[in-house]
Amino acid sequence: MFRKGNRMEKYLDESLSAQERAEALTDAMTTEEQASQLRYDSPAVERLGIAAYNWWNEGLHGLARSGIATMFPQAIGLAAMFDTALTEKAGHITAVEARAKYKVYSTLGDRDIYKGLTLWAPNINIFRDPRWGRGHETYGEDPFLTAENGKAYVRGIQGNGKTLLAAACAKHFAVHSGPEALRHEFDAKVSAKDMEETYLPAFEALVKEANVEGVMGAYNRVNGEPACASDTLMAKLREWGFDGYFVSDCWAIRDFHENHHVTATASESAAMAIKAGCDVNCGCTYMNLLTALDEGLITKEHIRTACVHLMRTRFRLGMLDKHTEYDDIPYTAVSCSEHKAVSLECAEKSIVLLRNNGILPLSPGKYSTLAVIGPNADSRAALEGNYNGRADRYVTFLDGIRERFDGRVIFAEGCHLYKDRMSVLAQEGDRYAEAVAAALNADAVILCVGLDAGIEGEEGDTGNEFSSGDKNDLRLPPPQRVLAEKIMAAGKPVIIVTAAGSSINTEVQPNALIHTWYPGSEGGTALAEILFGDVSPSGKLPVTFYENTEKLPPFTDYSMKGRTYRYTDSNILFPFGYGLTYGDVRVTGIEYKDGTARVTAENRGSRSTEDVIQLYIKDNCEYAVPNESLCGFRRVRLGAGEKVTVDIPVPQKAFTAVDNDGNRSRYGTSFVLYAGTHRPDKLSCRLAGSDCVSTVIE
Repeated sequence: MFRKGNRMEKYLDESLSAQERAEALTDAMTTEEQASQLRYDSPAVERLGIAAYNWWNEGLHGLARSGIATMFPQAIGLAAMFDTALTEKAGHITAVEARAKYKVYSTLGDRDIYKGLTLWAPNINIFRDPRWGRGHETYGEDPFLTAENGKAYVRGIQGNGKTLLAAACAKHFAVHSGPEALRHEFDAKVSAKDMEETYLPAFEALVKEANVEGVMGAYNRVNGEPACASDTLMAKLREWGFDGYFVSDCWAIRDFHENHHVTATASESAAMAIKAGCDVNCGCTYMNLLTALDEGLITKEHIRTACVHLMRTRFRLGMLDKHTEYDDIPYTAVSCSEHKAVSLECAEKSIVLLRNNGILPLSPGKYSTLAVIGPNADSRAALEGNYNGRADRYVTFLDGIRERFDGRVIFAEGCHLYKDRMSVLAQEGDRYAEAVAAALNADAVILCVGLDAGIEGEEGDTGNEFSSGDKNDLRLPPPQRVLAEKIMAAGKPVIIVTAAGSSINTEVQPNALIHTWYPGSEGGTALAEILFGDVSPSGKLPVTFYENTEKLPPFTDYSMKGRTYRYTDSNILFPFGYGLTYGDVRVTGIEYKDGTARVTAENRGSRSTEDVIQLYIKDNCEYAVPNESLCGFRRVRLGAGEKVTVDIPVPQKAFTAVDNDGNRSRYGTSFVLYAGTHRPDKLSCRLAGSDCVSTVIE
């Protein structure tokens, strides 16, 4: 303990609030020491007992970039579960493993990057355009679904104890979804209506309802203001009562003077950011804070305020306490069998069956030989996504099928993921013949195609140690298109399995089509369970699958017109909320009273299954979005012939609309509330083979 005479320092008094302790500790520092703590790689202040701390850690779908950890499906896959309880469990496990590692690392003196308790997740940007490479880091295109999953993940990460289990961070505030190649200079122009209707609701929900501890700004400008120093956006955080810490995206403040040209020097950029309310700089521009102070651009109080915010978070995490309730979490909790079982459950519920002519599930005894073909069949990268850790065991699609299937499995890679040949010395298409031979000698083909995070992901730059970017179109890479055509021409039953974090049009008509996203380390087991009927598929699309990009608005246009299920019904291959099961769940009735929808459903099929009952609301007012909006959902399990009645809350916000000036209110006088296992649009009803029920609310 640090004492003055016989008096314990105030900041060590655990009976005081985190705010009181943070102010006391900050005031015990010199201005130079305070400024040093505003770097993401903050140094130790040994005289005050402050250890060095690196604020940058990742936990998007499991603890990332820090060695072995439980790997869950990528965030877009978690969204496809439509199961917030399971999303919360994934967040909790991520934080438990972060705590376990933090304790050991700190004891061993390792306080490097990716070793701390401030997890920069979840990503709650809206996946507004299917070309965006980072869309798979999000929970999809719908503000309500994004908010519900985001709140759940934050609750899981932060826990409900006296001390934060870990600190979650909502990113990237607030209008950010590509293009990746332009992000350091781009100005996202967005209307007040779109801002309130689409881009802000999830952030507001995470601040007001989940008490998220951190918020990260984006690289781009928003209506002319750099997102990491936007007076407009910072005012929203204050309006919502945010009392955590704000962090810049990595090296985003440097963009102020180098790319956005809203300032002339690094010290001006640092001053602009800290005065707006950016507490910690992921990057190096805050090395210029003291220069900015000397130049009269900022005051000591600006530095002090930011330091208080950061120390408050560290106190909330128990970093200067003698003990916390999490000290007994053992290192052996990391990637334990119980955690991997949850990862498997997430994968099972995230996989979406898009087409099935009756071939699935594969009947026992009908097939003696299966050909498993494709560049993603035995790919670990197809399981991982990005912002990922490393699993201590991977079950690829090929592994899972081999483990489950008693007959012969013939494997052929078929082609490279995107190159025109596998061997540099070979001719173009050097593995097609092997793939066709495998297909011809099998009873059925499981063709594993798609992408990985090396093709769709974040721009490779100084803020990101990996390299990829946006998609050019929604098609398979050229060599995979040729492979798919050749396998289809072989004349055998074909099941296509697509691993990708976004909308893909395979441009062929297989007997069955499965979308796995990036399903985590247990993805192969989950796929095999679904293929052979051990588990019924039950995932739903959290994004619209479009036919092509030619009919989409320009990528750089941030208007929501013509984008996502709420604003368009054209150019759609598979709709938001759609996904088949092996059962036949029909919603048969709906009643609404006092904020709750009572929904009845029955499984008319011969197999038990889980399914997702979805609620959509259509407002009659002039300011309502063109189509219906998701306003509730509940995952249910139904045996063959079983009926169920469930109560699903409908938030009062569902009855509001946003006028052209961005004002949200209840303008409508009549609403239609729909319930089904999909959207109430014609395409969804036709593809699913079932209708929705509805009730009018006056």
